Formats: sequence, C-alpha cells, structure tokens
Amino acid sequence: MLRRNLPAPDRYDAVIVGGGHNGLVAAAYLARAGQSVLVLERLAATGGAAVSTRPFDGVDVRLSRYSYLVSLLPRKIVRDLGLDFAVRRRTVSSYTPTVREGRATGLLVGEDRATRDSFAALTGSDRAYEAWRCFQGMTRHVAGRVFPTFTEPLPTRDALRERIGDEGAWRALFEEPIGVAVERHLDDDLVRGVALTDALIGTFADAHDPSLRQNRCFLYHVIGGGTGDWDVPVGGMGTLTDALARAARAAGAEIRVRHEATRIETDGTHAEVTVRSPEAEHVVAARRVLVNASPRALAALVGDEPPAPAEGAQLKVNMLLTRLPRLRDRSVDPRAAFAGTFHIAEGYRQLADAYREAATGRIPTAPPSEVYCHSLTDPSILGPGLAASGHHTLTLFGLHAPARLFAADNAATRARLLAATLAQIDAHLEEPIADCLAVDANGEPCIEAKTPLDLERELALPGGHIFHRDLAFPYASENTGRWGVETRHANVLLCGAGAVRGGGVSGVPGHNAAMAALGR
Repeated sequence: MLRRNLPAPDRYDAVIVGGGHNGLVAAAYLARAGQSVLVLERLAATGGAAVSTRPFDGVDVRLSRYSYLVSLLPRKIVRDLGLDFAVRRRTVSSYTPTVREGRATGLLVGEDRATRDSFAALTGSDRAYEAWRCFQGMTRHVAGRVFPTFTEPLPTRDALRERIGDEGAWRALFEEPIGVAVERHLDDDLVRGVALTDALIGTFADAHDPSLRQNRCFLYHVIGGGTGDWDVPVGGMGTLTDALARAARAAGAEIRVRHEATRIETDGTHAEVTVRSPEAEHVVAARRVLVNASPRALAALVGDEPPAPAEGAQLKVNMLLTRLPRLRDRSVDPRAAFAGTFHIAEGYRQLADAYREAATGRIPTAPPSEVYCHSLTDPSILGPGLAASGHHTLTLFGLHAPARLFAADNAATRARLLAATLAQIDAHLEEPIADCLAVDANGEPCIEAKTPLDLERELALPGGHIFHRDLAFPYASENTGRWGVETRHANVLLCGAGAVRGGGVSGVPGHNAAMAALGR
C-alpha cells in the first residue's frame, strides 16, 4: 500500500535503481532537465560492470575489469552531458594466428595494404580479400543507417527495413541465420571464423541457430558509431562512469552508494521504493522509477512474474605481463598482433565444434577466445614504472563457456577451462604465456578469471549474462513501447542492458529511459 505522507526530503521526481553507467546517464539527463533525482547503488561505488580496478595486490595498474572496449556509446551522449571522456582508435583491427601446411602464419586486419597482403599470404590470392571487403561493406552500410536510430524512438520493422534500403543486407542480418551470409560471402575457414565471432560475444549460439540470437548479437557488434569500430577508453572504462557520476552530481542528482532497493510499489502514477542501507531500512517516494538492473531484478522488485532464465556464456580473464610474448609467426611484430583483437581457436569449424561440445555439457577441447592489449593503445592505465619497463595488460574474453558448465563445481571448472584456454594461446607462442606473467606483492601471478557464476555473484548479472538477456532487434514489436524501455507499469522504466537497444557500454538505455520519462 502506498504511503502519501512521506516527508519532502524523501520525495523525488525520479528514483533510479542502480548506479551503473546507464543509470548515471539517465540521472544526468533528468537532473539537467530540472528534475529532482536520487540514484540508489547497492555496491560501494557506482559504475556497475563499467569500472576500472587494481585487481592485483600492490601493482599499479588500472584494468577495465569487466567491460573493455567502446563502440555503441553515441557521441551525442558525450556532447549532451559534457563528459570529460575520450576513446582512442586501435592501430590494428585484429590478428588471428593459425598453422597452414605446417607453417605458423596468421591473418592481420588493419591498414588496407597490409590487410590485402596478409590475405594474399594466407590464402594465395586476392579473392578472399575482395570477398572480405564486400562483406564488410555490407555491414558498414547497415551500421550507417541503423546506429543513428538508437537515440530516437524505436522505428517499426518496416521503417528500419526501408531505411537500410538493401534487401540483400536485410535478409542476411535480419531474416536468415548469419551463418548463411558468412558462408555465402567468404570461403576461407579462418576468415569465416573471424567474421562470425561478432555474433558470439556473450551469446551462446551456433551460426545457424534458427532463433537468430546470433544475428542480433552480430548486428550490435558491427554498427557502433555507424562504423562498427571498437575503441579503447582512455584511462580505462572507469573514466567513463566517473565522468557520468560527476555530470549527474553537477546537474543536481543525489547519489547514494551502499543503498539497495528491495521493493517498488506503484499505482502507475506514484511509486515508493523500499531501501536497505547500512543504517536502516526506509522508503522514498517518486513520480517515476527507472531501473538500471536486469529484467529479472525488475520483476522481483515490482512483484511481477520473472522472465525466462538468462544464461551467460563467457570466461573473462585479466592479466598483467612483464613483456609481450614472442609469436611463432615471425612475420608479425607482437606489438602489431596484440594491438587489436587477437583471435584464438576461432576458425569457423573450431567455433562450431566448441559450441557442440559446450552444448552437451563439456568444456570445449579447443576453447575459443580473443585477447585485447589495452596498454598498447593507452599506456596511461599502467603506472610509470610498469610502462617504462615494458609491462602490458592482456584481457581475454572466452566464448562458448555457458554457465551450466560451472554449476557442479565453479572453482574446479574455472581452473580447467582457464588452463585449456591458455594452452590454446601457447600453441601460437614461442614461450608460454605463464612465463610472461608479472607477480603481485605476494609473489602470486597477476592473472584472474571470472566465470558466468562469478559475474552473477559480483555484479548480479542474471546467469552471468553480460546483456542481461538475449539482445533484441532494434525495432518496435509487441509491448516494446515507444523507446524500448517501457514496462507494464506506467511510471516504471527499464534502463539497463535488458532494454531494447541495450547491451554493451552504450548509455543508450539510460538516454532512452530519460527521454521516455520526460515525455519526448
């Protein structure tokens, strides 16, 4: 039952549940529009999964611990909120090592001339390169047409199709399993695998899954900024959320950490939020509530039926190295190979095999993963001494590691999968990656691994799913509402990654929830 006699200090225009980056974006927009705003964050600091931390005892390095690169954050949000935040373009897009006819080689994708030469050396002709350019041209065309709609009301399916204006691209990305387009455009197994990885980041699916969840994942990974480029946040991901918190506070928003919302009651016009803090449990009132949490958490807060269970499917590993390892493919400088995305065991058949094994409850024989070396692009995340001595960070994202694999024994399975994943990296190095690891103040190797179950425990990600649930196509459908953030409660909005056009570090759900709250 709603209370109508709460004191004025406990009444707000908007209460935002969760101080992740989307909640902070919403808070800044609403406060700048003159609304009274309260942000409730259960953890000791804001930022959610978009934070920088020093995970290794006594080591001066700030790692983007859970989320790594920026692509889907519109420049509009940075400009609107006056954020002191910048990204830096990587000099190389990707490198994928392999062995052909007993010879260590690989595919380097970056500057046009070098990319053409690498394709020719790998495949023996220019045909694969031209096919790759055609495929990339299709995705860039779609990116340029779709991404600008992300900060607008949801288009209808027909309107988005017309906006794209390319029936072949529409069919390839929105109607047929992405595996059909990959196989139609590309012949080489390794090239196909590199293309497919964008469909599998945080998404457990086969290339030909009829649900098209892999297509939705692919789309979000190739449209960011209208180009599909993935950039390094200067200073680490925490610089973004720190800038957002400053912007929200400067506009007048109040942020309370260690304050957990445990219940939302609403009659559609007024809402009350029960809050548990270190001091006591109390209630705050608001005209509307924006929930920067998962759809599952939202359902629990308002007492609705929970959505279908979500399942994350990734292994996240952070490392600090004393030096970059030497490669067996001596045609590529390690500084170039690790400057972009370093693909491991991600050939097309390897990805299919890994999916089949994981789907039957087994750790993949050759676990696929990709590695990012942020410190090559942004050495500011390293302390001066570490940078001068050649240290580097490595962040690994493992694919096809569904939460179900870890249910019986999380710690033991984590150790087994980590060992198998590092062995796949070692297969392409002249020295084991373990020999390059720095040690912390206790003499322990600087490496940590997080499974889906770890992410659920630490960040309340449902099933460890980094997008909170499967991504949705970015157009209106039944019950999506005008902005894709609406719920069945008129004054309760979803502004987390589970909103339509959510997922990734984008701020889009926060922006769109603020626009919905303002009646835009």
